[in-house]
Amino acid sequence: MKRVVLGKTGYEVNRLGFGGIPIQRVDEDQAIKTVLHAVERGVDFIDTSRAYTTSERRIGLALQQTDKKVILASKSRSRESDGIRADLETSLTELQRDFIELYQCHFVNDYDNYKQVISPGGALEGLMKAKEEGLIGHPGISCHSLDLLNRVLDDELFDTIMVCYSFLEPAAREKIIPKAAEKNIGIIAMKPFSGGVLDNAKLALRYALSCPDVVVIPGVEHKDLFDENWEIFQGSHELNDKEKAEIEEIRKQYDKNFCRRCDYCQPCSEGIPIQLILGFRSIVKRMGKEVMQDGRHLEHLEKARRCSHCGECMARCPYELPIPDLIKENIGWVDEQLRAS
Repeated sequence: MKRVVLGKTGYEVNRLGFGGIPIQRVDEDQAIKTVLHAVERGVDFIDTSRAYTTSERRIGLALQQTDKKVILASKSRSRESDGIRADLETSLTELQRDFIELYQCHFVNDYDNYKQVISPGGALEGLMKAKEEGLIGHPGISCHSLDLLNRVLDDELFDTIMVCYSFLEPAAREKIIPKAAEKNIGIIAMKPFSGGVLDNAKLALRYALSCPDVVVIPGVEHKDLFDENWEIFQGSHELNDKEKAEIEEIRKQYDKNFCRRCDYCQPCSEGIPIQLILGFRSIVKRMGKEVMQDGRHLEHLEKARRCSHCGECMARCPYELPIPDLIKENIGWVDEQLRAS
């Protein structure tokens, strides 16, 4: 099935969408041409965020050059009603729209965040008011924690969820996706390349697309990369025995050094955001080197430098990752990048 309905939103789209992160890394002309090329070839679902610097603006400029209908999704990291309203108004301006089909609470990864979002005066209240005013179609939520997404699905307050799903992070296929489909909640599969870790597009996309009911949103910044993904999408999504064996070999390769973003290692006694630090190379790859100068990230990196190797996180990690060693390795990589800048 090449198309899917995004749950109770009723929006029917191609199962391969367009992720808006990488177009920040190139000049504006190339970004616009890449988005426009994707839409002309058939993409009709594009995801972006207020957090993705120039992404919304560039998507807005590209869509002014086509009459093709595109379902737009954007996101805000604000947890409060007033804050998400302000972000929404900025998104409308940047995207050159008076209506955005899907607006999502971005990166809601622990229960305290979630409680703030759904409480009176929280972001969800702001989104529901915007829906009543005709500014958005539906509220959604983006989350890396499967445990929290389980709670989100039980509460049924959001019309779509965005979940990590790749062959390095396959757990959502059993724990989350069937439950969401049963409740008619739309499913957007993010990070099919595990945040840029995987470089075999054919294996990664065919694996993600072999799961029914989901929209998969790889991000690209070049037309040729998009064309490669689109050709894979147009073909069969079934994996043969040789490809399944390749996947197993890659899984073994990353078994003890890839963070699955479950956050079972938390809380860290020194306040280190372990998931972020272990995935920092991926963040830089997707967002560009400028992200290393972000004040919030610099603060997190400084905390990571003070890791005492107490080992508490290792005792809690279900994948038995050598977390302190991986923190040290990632900090060393960041320092190399900073020296080369």
